[in-house]
Amino acid sequence: MPDTDSSPVFDVAIVGYGPTGATLANLLGSAGLSVLVIEKEADIFPLPRAIHFDGEVMRIFQSLGLKQEALAISRPGIQGMHFVNAANETLMIRGGTAALGPHGCANNYYFHQPELEALLRKGCQRFANVTVCLEHELLSVTQDGTLATLSVHKHSTHQAVTFQARYVVGCDGARSPVRKAMGSPLVDLGLRQPWLVFDVVLKRDVALPAHTVQICDPARPMTFCNVTGNRRRWEIMVMPGDDHEELVKPGSLWKLVSRWVTPADAQLERAAIYTFHSVIATGWRKGRLLLAGDACHQTPPFLGQGMCAGIRDAANLAWKLEAITQGRATDALLDSYEEERSPHVRSLIELAVKLGGIIQTTDPAEAKARDEKFAAGGPEIFELPAQSLGGSHFQNASHKAVGRPFPQPRLADGRWLDEVLGRRMTVMGRRDVIARVSTEVKRQWRDLDMQVLDTPDNAVNDWLQTHQVAAVIIRPDRYVLGVARNAQELEDLSRHLPAPHKLREEAAL
Repeated sequence: MPDTDSSPVFDVAIVGYGPTGATLANLLGSAGLSVLVIEKEADIFPLPRAIHFDGEVMRIFQSLGLKQEALAISRPGIQGMHFVNAANETLMIRGGTAALGPHGCANNYYFHQPELEALLRKGCQRFANVTVCLEHELLSVTQDGTLATLSVHKHSTHQAVTFQARYVVGCDGARSPVRKAMGSPLVDLGLRQPWLVFDVVLKRDVALPAHTVQICDPARPMTFCNVTGNRRRWEIMVMPGDDHEELVKPGSLWKLVSRWVTPADAQLERAAIYTFHSVIATGWRKGRLLLAGDACHQTPPFLGQGMCAGIRDAANLAWKLEAITQGRATDALLDSYEEERSPHVRSLIELAVKLGGIIQTTDPAEAKARDEKFAAGGPEIFELPAQSLGGSHFQNASHKAVGRPFPQPRLADGRWLDEVLGRRMTVMGRRDVIARVSTEVKRQWRDLDMQVLDTPDNAVNDWLQTHQVAAVIIRPDRYVLGVARNAQELEDLSRHLPAPHKLREEAAL
């Protein structure tokens, strides 16, 4: 472990070792960067918190080489989510399916967070270039034109330790010290409500729903979740006049869920009151300091997208930090991070707030009007909005595929597409089109360590034909950078790729 006087300069320091920080450490570690992780706690928090992730997140775990291990500790959300009123009439349904989605994974998974965190931390142990410092708490972080300096308190010895890194990523939660050092304000998007979270472990079989239920009862809005194995969760809205201390006592808890389960059926694992927030930071990057996960956005849990958003942040940042530290791009590439991620996060938070408004209706007259509105059209089926990145770095942005994830089909030889692509920028297209691209552009592709596939599988050809294009450039995070209908458009698209340092230096001579 680095000491006070002789710390190496790390490529990236990550503050916080939760799911976002651990995913980022795996991504950067596997890319060969020198990574420091600072975590103030001695061990993983042992109780459940997040319980859901989606197919894109599983695809990210696949890119880490951890898909099979992640599948072993999770279950696909086949049954979906039902919104019901006080009379148990269905208002809305978020669909579930056993079929694999566009990422080559189920669309939704349920899991136990301590198990996932243990898996991600074990993944980091594969990389000698990842240094993890537990029981180290960030005191301050400063930066100059070259490096960031972190002042850290080492709990075990009560010493002050100093580290240096080219970049610092604050994955340090809602109270983020890194965000405070950056001076990045939080914008409130309108929902702030205390809820009681009540987790149990079943001791015997109980007739409980297999799907998630949002109980839109004005007398007491609640959520029931079938987590994984014998774990079940209730989220119970705290009503005006509730005594918070009394509410978390076992006698009160069991009364709230008595229609479903009793102490004879289940063991109480955790009961705590949390305030659900809907906030997003302005300023995810200040020089060498960056934010990811709850440090820059917090969403109500009605969509199960809080942890997912943080892991998407990690995937977006990782390939950019890799390209910069390995000389394939300047750090101006990091200016695209907030520009790309913030609109998608905001859309998810706003949808969660909208759903929260439906669930949290406590006025009986408003609830009655709501129920009548839904009854007039029958249960509404809804899905999450398609993942779509913002920003000016995408080309042909009007094309519906650009800025969205490229799907992961299974290829004719049995492999998944990502097993062929790896984590490299890739150009795929018809051989005749790629052959007509200039020598200069092909040299650029080589300098950027891009993969070129000019004999794509039938599944990829089908995608090209469906989208009426001849070629596509896919980023390392699997998002479509741009599409081209012919060789000239592919030339034009390629000229917008990040220019490596060495090419910039040669041009300046």
